[in-house]
Amino acid sequence: MSASRVTLFRDTYLDSVVQLSGTRRMRQVDGVRWASAAMATPANLDTLGSEGFDAAEWSGAGAGDLFIAVRGDSEAAVAAATAAGQEAMFAQGSSDAGGAVRSARSVREARELAPDSSVAVVSVPGDYAALEAHQALTAGLHVLLFSDNVSLEAEIELKERAAGMGLLVMGPGAGTAMLGGACLGFSNVVTPGPVAVVAAAGTGAQEAMTLLDRWGVGVSHVIGLGGRDMSAAVGGIMAREALAALRADDATEVVLLVSKPPDADVARSVLAAAAGKPVVAALIGLEPGSIEVPDGVELAGSLETGVVRALQAVGRTAPDPTEGLREAVAAAVEGLPAGRTQLRGLYSGGTLCYEALVILAGALGDVHSNTPVDKSLGLPAPEGAHTCLDLGEEEYTQGRPHPMIDPEARIEMLRDAGADPDVAVIVLDVVLGHGAHPDPAAELAPVCAGIIADGGPRVVVYVLGSDQDPQGLEAQRRTFAEAGCVVTATAARAALAAAAIAARDPEIVGRPV
Repeated sequence: MSASRVTLFRDTYLDSVVQLSGTRRMRQVDGVRWASAAMATPANLDTLGSEGFDAAEWSGAGAGDLFIAVRGDSEAAVAAATAAGQEAMFAQGSSDAGGAVRSARSVREARELAPDSSVAVVSVPGDYAALEAHQALTAGLHVLLFSDNVSLEAEIELKERAAGMGLLVMGPGAGTAMLGGACLGFSNVVTPGPVAVVAAAGTGAQEAMTLLDRWGVGVSHVIGLGGRDMSAAVGGIMAREALAALRADDATEVVLLVSKPPDADVARSVLAAAAGKPVVAALIGLEPGSIEVPDGVELAGSLETGVVRALQAVGRTAPDPTEGLREAVAAAVEGLPAGRTQLRGLYSGGTLCYEALVILAGALGDVHSNTPVDKSLGLPAPEGAHTCLDLGEEEYTQGRPHPMIDPEARIEMLRDAGADPDVAVIVLDVVLGHGAHPDPAAELAPVCAGIIADGGPRVVVYVLGSDQDPQGLEAQRRTFAEAGCVVTATAARAALAAAAIAARDPEIVGRPV
């Protein structure tokens, strides 16, 4: 007999990453069918209702309250999962010495506890995030605004104010940053070096920093801007501020600017203001030559090429990302039934999905997506179409963890794609680093192996990470390779390898990006 329970914690806020750790721990308990730890926002309460929980259990709950919800096979399973979720989330607040930890109730109190701090990380529900960020600016702090659902108007107001104060507002939705070697949000462990990354793109920043590290050139800083910074509405306010700050940074010799598809006029004006140090701009959707750039600035067509050009700017050469790939694709194509022609992209990283859409369009033609670069290629896709999905978007994460943290939702879609007789190839990104799942290959690789062994589609995997990440980059790559996947050196080559399998043409993997 099934059972369910909702446990409320009034006036309790925990960071979203901590909430997700609780969700993951509960879903690992035997007998649990569904579980979530989240703030009691209207959207999250709607999710509870859609999952069949009794609304009386959260009567009067609001966005400042935390809930744990579990549905399982028995009361014992529900109780065990609830206890596991509480332990995962609240144990982090105890001190090593066993004594109480003083919790700050405001930015001002936090500054008093840490007077030498220079950055405030804001991760509260979007309705409150702008106010907290303003308080941090008032305290003279740079802001990493991790929160989503901050209005465009609030973002512009915050960034204009920060620019006038000589401070940075990184975000909203800035999931990745590394300042002076300190990792913030979803970040990777990399070696210090002469290249700084400025990114209006979360996984774009991670791809850039990890490729630089793996190819022998370290990273000085990673400044996340938030995905809207290079839009026409925001106008690149923080991109300009970040470039100006890095001009004065002795540890930085070259700047790599990365963005999801930007507004062309904003890109042109931001790059026109770049001076003093070499800048490589990997602006997805803007091809080299599409806009005029000043001396000392170079446009790159992909994240991979952006990193290659940055390496060249400091006198280094990148390894060949196609080494062995044609042979791997040729082997994958052998025996693939002629009726399998379609490509499915199941991405956890939004920037990597955007990049794949641009690359695949040049290799295969139209590719539909929930986040299309060409707005005419949205969903639902017509019968027989190629599709690439960003599974980190809100429609896929509402009420459940991001796929970087918990692969469960992506596994469901992976199995569905694997069972589709029209699908020739599935392409996945797997993101390592702080905040990500501790062993994604252990969850995903067996599913991939089953799909391939059963005569299903081929699977192409790109593992984004550094050798120093806690999951172990080479171990993750090896696990996928042993499962029969085609494992690539960059995200761009994963898109090309998938296109090559769908088209039965291994030479596609060598195309310039």
